[in-house]
Amino acid sequence: MSKMIESESDLDKVLSECSRIFVLFYASWCPFSQRFLPIFEKYTKNDEKDFCRVLTDEIESCEEDYSIDVVPTVIFFKNGKIAKRLDGIAGEGLNEKQFVEMIDSCGKSKDPT
Repeated sequence: MSKMIESESDLDKVLSECSRIFVLFYASWCPFSQRFLPIFEKYTKNDEKDFCRVLTDEIESCEEDYSIDVVPTVIFFKNGKIAKRLDGIAGEGLNEKQFVEMIDSCGKSKDPT
């Protein structure tokens, strides 16, 4: 299971320590986030250190800090900076195909097994 980020300082620490990391920003109240979470977790099984998640209900400042208008949104950070992002689509969210394409475009193995 991916690491749950509990505060802004936790996120800052993770971003400074990890050279490459996928961060899922999601909300407990959002059905699209709840539908996407198991897909995200499926790809963390073999490489938990490269994936973490932020519950925006708990750290609302992240939405402004990272220009998140729709949840779920996945941002790939490289050396602490945004390298690629996959923004959710209003009324649709995200799907596995979109996420696999993002993982592949970031040079990460997409095999969840």
